[in-house]
Amino acid sequence: MQLISHIIDRLCKVIAYLSGLLLISLVLLILCEIFLRAVFNTSTMIADEYSGYLYLASIFLGISYTFLKDGHIRINILTSKLSNKTNRYIDIYAGVVTLLVFAFIAYRTALFAYDSYSLDMLSEAVSETPLYLTQIVMPLGAIFFILAAVSFIIKRVKND
Repeated sequence: MQLISHIIDRLCKVIAYLSGLLLISLVLLILCEIFLRAVFNTSTMIADEYSGYLYLASIFLGISYTFLKDGHIRINILTSKLSNKTNRYIDIYAGVVTLLVFAFIAYRTALFAYDSYSLDMLSEAVSETPLYLTQIVMPLGAIFFILAAVSFIIKRVKND
């Protein structure tokens, strides 16, 4: 079980690096757009659209690592007054609920991307990007979050 948790943690860290690279790409794209407009009075015509796609991908791919590093907001008004053992049980329960919620999110976003693929939907912008290519990161990010929740649960169970 500990090996599975370790592998998931490593995978989420790799995905977090990819998320960071996407953010850097977003910044470079915006800087390129600013430079082209200021110096050459022209535009890439895709910077606005693709910066949204890069931002979406960065968020969805980064949430699993953030979860593993306790980077999400936790409200611990009640849990701070409970014992460690009770807190572990609450964490396990919350992890299972999180797992179920993100399983639903993964399923629905996969259907969303598949519909875009099967209907050959394109963006309405100049690029006419196939939308499924930009939407596929949502179920992937949800799947990585599910793996992070599994790792979280394993760690809490192991502490019992």
